[in-house]
Amino acid sequence: MEVTRRDFLKLAAIAGAAGLARADEVWAALAPERLLDFEPLGNVTLLHTTDTHATLRPVYYREPDTLLGIGPERGQPPYLTGEAFLAHYAIARGSAEAYALTHVDFAELARRYGRMGGYAHLATLVKRIRAERPGRVLLMDGGDTLQGSATALWTNGADMLEALNLLGVDVMTPHWEFTLAGGVARVKELFGDKDSRGAFRGDFVAQNVMDISWGPPGEPVFRPYVVREVGGARLGVIGQAFPYTPVSHPQRYVPDLSFGIRDGEMQKHVDELRAKHKVDAVVVLSHNGVAVDLKLAARVRGIDVILGGHTHDGLPAPIRVGETLVVNSGAHGKFLSRLDLDVRDGRVRAWRYKLIPVLSQFVPADAEMSALIARLRAPYEAKLAEPLAVSESLLFRRGNFNGSFDEVILQALMAHYGAEVAFSPGFRWGITVLPGQTITLEDVYGHTALSYPNTWSREMTGAEIKAVMEDVADNLFNPDPYLRQGGDMARVGGATYTIDPTAKMGSRILDLRVGGAPVDPARRYKAAGWASMMEVDGPPVWDVVAAYLRQVKRVRVEERSRVRVKA
Repeated sequence: MEVTRRDFLKLAAIAGAAGLARADEVWAALAPERLLDFEPLGNVTLLHTTDTHATLRPVYYREPDTLLGIGPERGQPPYLTGEAFLAHYAIARGSAEAYALTHVDFAELARRYGRMGGYAHLATLVKRIRAERPGRVLLMDGGDTLQGSATALWTNGADMLEALNLLGVDVMTPHWEFTLAGGVARVKELFGDKDSRGAFRGDFVAQNVMDISWGPPGEPVFRPYVVREVGGARLGVIGQAFPYTPVSHPQRYVPDLSFGIRDGEMQKHVDELRAKHKVDAVVVLSHNGVAVDLKLAARVRGIDVILGGHTHDGLPAPIRVGETLVVNSGAHGKFLSRLDLDVRDGRVRAWRYKLIPVLSQFVPADAEMSALIARLRAPYEAKLAEPLAVSESLLFRRGNFNGSFDEVILQALMAHYGAEVAFSPGFRWGITVLPGQTITLEDVYGHTALSYPNTWSREMTGAEIKAVMEDVADNLFNPDPYLRQGGDMARVGGATYTIDPTAKMGSRILDLRVGGAPVDPARRYKAAGWASMMEVDGPPVWDVVAAYLRQVKRVRVEERSRVRVKA
C-alpha cells in the first residue's frame, strides 16, 4: 500500500496523541494500517474468529509469557512466546504485530497502539472484505463467544447472539455456550439442533455431540456438517465442539450427552462429503485446541483446512500437517483470520493467509454494530462502570501458571475465608488491566463471568492439595494431546512449588510449600476456591473480589512467580 502525505499526517496525529516523537516511532504507528493489506487470491475467502468471550467492545489482552510444549512440541509453534516468538516469525520488537502477538513491552505498547477487538471494528473489516469479494466469503465462529462478560451472563447469551447475527456469521461450533443457564436446552433455543433451527441465522454444527439417554453410541444432537456454495466451489464444513465439555464443566449442563474427539466419525463425514456431496474442499471448524487439531490432522485423511480455537493461540501462519492447514485465531476479538483459497476441480490449488490484528484505533467502528452494542449495554452501563480500585501493576491472566489478576482473585478468597490456600481455575479468558488504570466492576466480571461462580471453603489435607495439582498438571502436560482436557495450570494462592512437565503423572509437583513450609501430607489446611464442579453455596466470586478491591483501593501484585519450572 502506498502511504500518501495525507495518510502520513493523519497517522502522525494519532502517533502524536500517543506521545510518540521520533520518526521511527511515527512509522511504527503507521504500520497497523498497512497490516490490513491483503492481496486477494482464488475464488474462496474464509474468515474466522474464535474465543471472543463476549467482549463486545475493544479490550487489552496480554499474550502469555510461558507456554511449555512436551517432547517434540518444545520450541515449536504454538509453544513460542516473547522474544522467541518474534524471532521465529521475523516480527520487529515494538511493532504493532509484536504488541498484538506477544507480552513483550506490553504496557508500553498498549498505550501506543490502544485496545484491540470489538465487534464494531470486526464488523468494519468483515463488511470491507465482503464488498471486495462478493459471493466468495464464508465467515465462521469457533465458539466461546456467548460467555465471558457481565452482559452475556445477565442476558444468558442473548446480547452476543444479536451481535453474531448482525455480523453475519455463517457457521458456528460451541464450547462455553453449553454452560449458559439451562445448558443444552439453552443451546438448542439459541442455535437449534439437527432437526430444527434456533434464533441464530447461520448454521450450527457439531459432529461429536451425542445423546446417550438410551445408551451408547447415542444419537447426534446437532448437524455434523453443512455444505455451502462459495465462489463457484462446494465447501463441506464439519463442526467439532470442545471434546471435554462434560469433564471440564459441571455435568448438570450437559446431562445424558457424550462428546469426545471422535476422529473415526470425523473420517466418515469427510468421506461422505467427498463421495456423496461432491465437495471441492473440506473445512473443519474446531474447538479442540491446537495440539489436538495437529494430531487430528495427522489421523484423518482429506481435510483441507482446520480453523481451530480453545487454546487462544494467535498463529501468524498456518501449521501444515501433510496437506492440511491448521489455523488458530487468538482470543477476545483481537484477530480476524483471512484465508484465501483457489479451489477448482475438487481440490485446493493455492492459498494465502493473514492473521489480521483488529487494532481499534486504526479500524473505524461500524455504525450499525456500534448502535447495537450501545443498545445492548445501556441498561447496565452505570453498574459496570463502578470504580473499585486503582491498579499499580499490570493485571493479566493468560499463561501456563499464575497470572497477576489471578493473584488478586486468590488474595480476595484468602482474605474472605481466612484461608491458608486458595485455588482459582486456569481459565485462558480474562481481559488485561494496565498500570494506573481504574479497575471497574466490569473488569472483575471479565475474569469471573460464568454460571457456576460460587465460592467454597473447606479443610484439605496436604496430600489432597498435591493430588489436585497433579491432576491439573496432567491435563496440561500429558504427552498425548488427546488426553489434555483444556485450560492452564490451576492458580494456587498461599503456596509455592516446582513443576517438572516432563515427569510422569503423580510426579510433576515438587517442593510444594504452604506459608513457606513444606506441605505435610497428613495436616489439614483451610482452603478456598470457586468455580466448583459440585454445587456449593458460598457468595459468588465477583462479589468477593469486588468487596476486596473496594477495601484495598490500590492493587500491587509482586512480580515474583509462585512456580519454578524444572528444566
